[in-house]
Amino acid sequence: MIYRDFQSLKLSGLGLGMMRLPVVNGDDAVIDESAAAEIIDYAYQSGVNYFDTAWGYHNGNSELVAGRCLSKYPRESFYLATKFPGYDPANMGKVKEIFEQQLRKCQTPYFDFYLFHNVYEGNIDDYLNPAYGIMEYLLRQKKNGRIRHLGFSAHGSAEVIKRFLAAYREHMEFCQLQLNYMDWHFQGAKDKMELVQNAGIPVWVMEPLRGGRLAQASDEMTAALKKLRPDESVPAWAFRFLQSLPGVTMVLSGMSSLEQMKENVGIWQTDQPLTKDEFTTLVHLSDEETRKGGLPCTACHYCTSHCPRNLPIPELLALYNEHKITGGGFLAPMAVSSMPKERQPSACVGCRSCEQVCPQRIKISEAMADFCTLLGF
Repeated sequence: MIYRDFQSLKLSGLGLGMMRLPVVNGDDAVIDESAAAEIIDYAYQSGVNYFDTAWGYHNGNSELVAGRCLSKYPRESFYLATKFPGYDPANMGKVKEIFEQQLRKCQTPYFDFYLFHNVYEGNIDDYLNPAYGIMEYLLRQKKNGRIRHLGFSAHGSAEVIKRFLAAYREHMEFCQLQLNYMDWHFQGAKDKMELVQNAGIPVWVMEPLRGGRLAQASDEMTAALKKLRPDESVPAWAFRFLQSLPGVTMVLSGMSSLEQMKENVGIWQTDQPLTKDEFTTLVHLSDEETRKGGLPCTACHYCTSHCPRNLPIPELLALYNEHKITGGGFLAPMAVSSMPKERQPSACVGCRSCEQVCPQRIKISEAMADFCTLLGF
């Protein structure tokens, strides 16, 4: 396992993100705990020492599973991260209540890393509002040793990140960004990374495989990459890309099967950054792919908890993207037709509640309406 220096710590280059643990019957709220324990145990035994969970992952059950699965190991032998759920405005006045619950759920007296979760356009004003006392409370917990390192994750624009740093830079020790070769230009990841690095803050990476999308590539792209590195797998390219970026300390990957865990651990046994030509080629190929269309959904499931119709929005958007990018075909119509009527895109009432919490700022209601038109519903 490759390790990176962070202050006095040695962090595994690969961390386990606990947002996409294996579930039962496709229900994101019901974690398959025995399968999750296998993944966590394999990670720990393989040298992964950073585990990242959050209040809202798996409808609140990720922290519980993290606590149960990690409590058998010596507490000082791993690093545990979780986050204050400010993506939901209703939580802003509950920082003490939530933090205390998180400690209990995770069965720990302290968190090694604690983040302001998902700084974006919809919550920046609340995060900066001293009336809520969020920063004051978290700094007090840090002083008391219940938080070792304080940082933030951001899905917002560069301007939002600038505002956050202008207020809180002196307290921020790390920043977690959505960073991968597809989003290098598509989501402005390059500019955001440089902004954070220029502020002297180490970068943590989320969505390195973009919700699993970068685990596969088109036949054309795969063939081009094989010419450059015949023995490198498609998922490995996503990690080699990140190994090429100075200042990237931690790469978090959400692995939902033991096979994925084993493959990723194998990749992170070696540090093989891309050459300049390989880097340029990879980004160019990805840019060409994204120009074909599609929406930047990462299946984070924030939207589903705010949908009054309980629509499987990430699944529908994935099918929408598949239909748009491939220019039609039978897969999306077949999949949607097999769903109950109340789970199809036509069930969307256009309330836009989901859009208020979407980290990618996707106009979901418009996509659902367009999807219905494309499918002839």
